[in-house]
Amino acid sequence: MSDDEGGGSLYVLTAVLLTPAQFPSILGDDFPEACSLLGVAPNREGYGLVLGQDEEGARWTVVVDDVSLVAAAIASWDCGMDYDLSPDERSVVVSLAGWPLELSVAASGIPEPHDPEQGADGTGRVPLAPPSAEAWGPVQRRMAADQIARQWDDWSGREALDGGAEAAAHPGLARALEEARAYTLAPPPPGRVRSSFAGEEARTLRADGPGWSLVARTGEAAFVLLDEEAGGVLAVPRDGETDLPELLAALDRVAVRPV
Repeated sequence: MSDDEGGGSLYVLTAVLLTPAQFPSILGDDFPEACSLLGVAPNREGYGLVLGQDEEGARWTVVVDDVSLVAAAIASWDCGMDYDLSPDERSVVVSLAGWPLELSVAASGIPEPHDPEQGADGTGRVPLAPPSAEAWGPVQRRMAADQIARQWDDWSGREALDGGAEAAAHPGLARALEEARAYTLAPPPPGRVRSSFAGEEARTLRADGPGWSLVARTGEAAFVLLDEEAGGVLAVPRDGETDLPELLAALDRVAVRPV
């Protein structure tokens, strides 16, 4: 595709969706926060993020409003099929320097990936960059929750983790569960609670709030990660005090789902 800054070609490497139901958690606790980071309006339909390099090897993230096209490309790639993702220039909302995600691939035949100079995209912003892996904070907490969701079978049998015996009395866990319950009474910003298919009648739930993330599977277990517990994972007790099955069912009812 052609980029809208200099009219040159963009060699597409990958793409991700940015919708209320599906967006990179790296970007924020909810869909509006993720959109704000990229400087776009949180419209209902969402966007596609196309990541690639220009002819000089510079990294670019192109935000497009043709969500269906990007979704079709991702689905094809996931099935091992080729798909030439070339959004129409009229669908381009903004081109941003840098990549918000870490990529291990690069376009062949052009210089190594590098960031263009600050301001090259016309925004004056520092180029987008993946978060540091050296620190623990909201971004790393959300990424860890995503990893648990991806590796659920490895985690679901763990009833007690490091510190798990004290989980029921942990103030951070109690706060997170209280705020999660509040979401079931007054819906939070779009994307704070997301539900995805997990096989048979189960759903995988992801919920985030100030300083906490919850990842769960309906009918099974739930884990909470906290900003104040670097790298720690708390298993939510399955006792009458937490009413975990009821909480997960209620969260699933208010969650946004992929179309």
